[in-house]
Amino acid sequence: MIEFDIKRTGMLFIVSAPSGGGKSTILKALLDTDATLSYSVSATTRPPRETEVDGRDYHFLSIDRFEELVAQDAFYEYAQVHGNYYGTLKSEVDKLLEQGFDVLLDVDVQGSLRLKADMPDCTTIFILPPSMATLEKRLRGRNSDSEEVIERRLNNARGEIRMAERYDYILLNVNLPETIENVRSIIKAQHFRSSRIIVRDPAGSVLSPTIR
Repeated sequence: MIEFDIKRTGMLFIVSAPSGGGKSTILKALLDTDATLSYSVSATTRPPRETEVDGRDYHFLSIDRFEELVAQDAFYEYAQVHGNYYGTLKSEVDKLLEQGFDVLLDVDVQGSLRLKADMPDCTTIFILPPSMATLEKRLRGRNSDSEEVIERRLNNARGEIRMAERYDYILLNVNLPETIENVRSIIKAQHFRSSRIIVRDPAGSVLSPTIR
């Protein structure tokens, strides 16, 4: 009897949304319920919020340290957003992919499009809020940002939403549990794409050279 062994490599999933769009809640729910997923912690120069922990939510860096890492080519992408630097560390992503995890990234639109250009095999997902009014209500409900910051985030959100069509998937976050399950379904579906699977025969030979 001929048998085949199917293995897959770790995959990269990029989730973007306007500030207040719900992506942090969605990612946390996925990570809490699926041990095959891991989160690549981004670096930023913005100060941590009250509930945030260095190394868990972000690597909080000084501007000088961030720029040192830029000079060392340590980022897959970086950008200045809302007046602060954000970046995806190569060391974080590579380590997790090599361990076989599916890696989730919380990246802004600029960084997502740059990563997609450099790593076309990654999957990009954009989370849309139900409306701009809902988004503004969420931002004001945080009680953590000044009026100036809120207005800047809303202006940036309008520009980000205009770029959503360049993503692989767009989800409208009206019902949070449903949105979480939709993201989970996208991840599961990507597991079975032929370009992401290695098929070997019993002798260990790759079935087809077109399959990596």
